Amino acid sequence: MRSLKLAWSLVALLTLVVAFFAYKFTAGEAQPSQDGRLEIQLTPDERNTFLLEMRTWMQSTQAIMAALSQEDYATVAKLAKAAGMEVEEATPAVMFKKIPLPMKKLGFDTRAQFDAIAADAGQKNMQRTLGQLGQAMNNCIACHATYRFSDGLVGQAGR
Repeated sequence: MRSLKLAWSLVALLTLVVAFFAYKFTAGEAQPSQDGRLEIQLTPDERNTFLLEMRTWMQSTQAIMAALSQEDYATVAKLAKAAGMEVEEATPAVMFKKIPLPMKKLGFDTRAQFDAIAADAGQKNMQRTLGQLGQAMNNCIACHATYRFSDGLVGQAGR
């Protein structure tokens, strides 16, 4: 009987530890900033990686619109797929754990929307694709209105 209580105590303790680390991994780390947004502290390399990702989404959006103006739906599909979920695999886990859950949801949804654009490009429906791009851009606007990145060096000597 005593060993059964010990076993259940260990199970409970391990469950709490796993739950704590799962929460820390998904919850992210953000603090209020002076401009009213939530600030996410990253290393300079992590910050540059995220900024590159955002520039890539902007470039993809512009290139998709240019391809749409030429009714080049094969290029639309190719560009949208390159901005979709398969690129997410390259995100280092250490960065992923720093991002708050609502921001992760926006990012995943944006990637899913690019995947939907790629999947729907064969329909050759410019209005639909423009609407999908508008939805993806709404995620960008919501994210930029809510979050900001700092590289942890702001305010230190030499900056």
